Amino acid sequence: MPVQFLEKEKIFTIHTDASTYQMKVDDLGFLLHLYYGARTQGCMDYLLTYMDRGFSGNPYDLKLDRTYSLDALPQEFPLWGQGDYRSPALNVRDREGTFGCDLRFAGYEICEGKYALPGLPAVYANEGDGAETLKIFMEDAVLGLKVTLLYGVLPENDIITRAAILENAGSGDVTVERAFSASLDFLTGDYDLITFHGRHAMERNMQRSNVDHGAFAIGSRRGMSSHQYNPMVILADHDTTEDHGRCWSMQFVYSGSFKALAERDQYHQTRLQMGLMDELFSYPLRKGEELVLPEVIMSFSGEGLAGLSHHLHNCIRRNVCRGKYRDIPRPVLFNSWEAAYFDFTGETIIEMARNAKELGAQMLVMDDGWFGNRNDDYRGLGDWVVNEKKLGCTMAQLAESVHSLGMKFGIWIEPEMVNEDSDLFRAHPDWALAIPGRKPVMARNQLVLDFSRKEVRDHIFDQICAVLDGSRIDYIKWDYNRSIADIHSYGAEDQGKVLYDYMLGVYDFLERLTQRYPEILVEGCSGGGGRFDAGMLYYTPQIWCSDNTDAVDRLSIQYGTSFGYPPCTMGAHVSVCPNEQNGRVTPFDTRSVVAMAGTFGYELDPAKLTDEEKEMVRRQISDFLTYAELLHNGDYYRLTDPSSAEAGAWETVAEDGSEALMSAVVLRIHGNRTPIYVHLRGLTKGAVYRDSRSGREYPADALMDVGLPLPVGMGEYQAFVYHLVKL
Repeated sequence: MPVQFLEKEKIFTIHTDASTYQMKVDDLGFLLHLYYGARTQGCMDYLLTYMDRGFSGNPYDLKLDRTYSLDALPQEFPLWGQGDYRSPALNVRDREGTFGCDLRFAGYEICEGKYALPGLPAVYANEGDGAETLKIFMEDAVLGLKVTLLYGVLPENDIITRAAILENAGSGDVTVERAFSASLDFLTGDYDLITFHGRHAMERNMQRSNVDHGAFAIGSRRGMSSHQYNPMVILADHDTTEDHGRCWSMQFVYSGSFKALAERDQYHQTRLQMGLMDELFSYPLRKGEELVLPEVIMSFSGEGLAGLSHHLHNCIRRNVCRGKYRDIPRPVLFNSWEAAYFDFTGETIIEMARNAKELGAQMLVMDDGWFGNRNDDYRGLGDWVVNEKKLGCTMAQLAESVHSLGMKFGIWIEPEMVNEDSDLFRAHPDWALAIPGRKPVMARNQLVLDFSRKEVRDHIFDQICAVLDGSRIDYIKWDYNRSIADIHSYGAEDQGKVLYDYMLGVYDFLERLTQRYPEILVEGCSGGGGRFDAGMLYYTPQIWCSDNTDAVDRLSIQYGTSFGYPPCTMGAHVSVCPNEQNGRVTPFDTRSVVAMAGTFGYELDPAKLTDEEKEMVRRQISDFLTYAELLHNGDYYRLTDPSSAEAGAWETVAEDGSEALMSAVVLRIHGNRTPIYVHLRGLTKGAVYRDSRSGREYPADALMDVGLPLPVGMGEYQAFVYHLVKL
């Protein structure tokens, strides 16, 4: 059984195939963390040490015993108010304004299957996963605050999830001022923290920093998980590499404001935490009310960062993403945005679909500009009524025309936003988040609709459903193009609840949309990768990875993204050159090789391609469809770091080792260039592989030990692909 409890020792142990997690209820009812690491047996309470420590408080229960302090002991869910001065996972305030609480153990329950969270996305279990749930009940007798700590276990995938439910069972109000879903204490070790920072059009750059004395935090105050910091972090030993060493991850299944924190304390212990951003958050709980904390996915690997990524990739692919497109490659699409922007009609969309079909594409997506008075980005958001005058036909007629060509058809929406120049805003200005008496902060000429209010999201939902119900729509691109700055809801008494309740509203909308239209593929987007997180992937099995389509920049963006998210979730397209984001020129084939490491599509007008380029597109699409199953379900390996290597290289290997696809882009060229050897990984030892393109055979062990030399070509950013099939 994955979850075990020793009654006499009061020790909980969680086993996955390769890891063990252990905690103990001590004699005072405190829940102490003992161990999370490589799978082992036995009780680890011997690791706890007790001594008189200056300026570290002692529980009153022990009277004169000064050797016990929660300021030094490892805890499962540390609180403010129990004598621990390190970063708390929970801080509450009572109705008198006093901070702190004192939770003690009140029972437990072990259940088959994986828990679900009301109103929130969460990892789910499939039949045969052997999943179990552990619930640990904690209670503050004075406040009447009850906390249920939730642990979900997917043993075969080495995944443990953490969440919590807070309930006010007392007579007075309690206000939650900080609520982290997961906290890990490490008694020993010297670690690095790996985080992923960035900005719009340059997201998820990997950063590795030593965890020294003090606290290091990342997060988002933007009401979204953000371009600036991704809600996925890794703690690793200093010497951990892709193939060797210990590492632990936390990944938030939430799309709003968050915080992740690593702290090294006075005794050289390390604490890692993740949860809701505590700034701009103050959540009151009246008698009988609950607050559900979003889930954190945790995993441990003793075999380096690649092993950790495989755990997370498998979990996201099989236990987070849902629906028709979870297990199958996505359609190859052409998107109209960079091809036409707002300048299109129904006829030009049909012509684009006709040209894309001739090249082998499977879907045409009509981006922003089809609704209301939306001929630029100054107006129209909020009015989800088809502009039939602009299109020259109804949406149903346009969709049918595209389908008659043998193509799928998709549209762009941005449901959470409104322009001041819109019928919706003129009728309901109070439906936008804005501070009374102040002019709002503008971004991209738009405001944020208050999705914490049911009447607001119901109105938008009904408008969009009217479009979808009357037309054959196969795909929706859901965009979100600004951060939240004015945090005030005209429908809320307590403004500290707004950002959290806003995300619950977004999830409610997405759940209703995906349940009503299970055949539609929804792709998430927030100016590209501003909301690339496990919470959105629960509803949208792919997310536009970045608005930056430059192939060289995309190598770094996709590299950083791959630490926590599988390639099949990364929206990636071939676009024109010079690139419209940075002006760089890269070969057409190189652009396709890089985009093929994602969902694959095109962001250009097929009518403007030369005959030579059209033939290249036909070949590129054919290649992608040949490799699509492998790319979707295979194990992904980062072979080089494109920020420092001579070439950016990556590889996807079939789970059974039967085939592999290795791709590389040369990033630096020199006169009389030295050879670049790329070391492959994940192949079957002792086997021989044949490259299906050249027919040449290679011994697997040599490919992994010595590497494969890339051809010496002329010109910048040359790309090379090897499809290796095991003989």
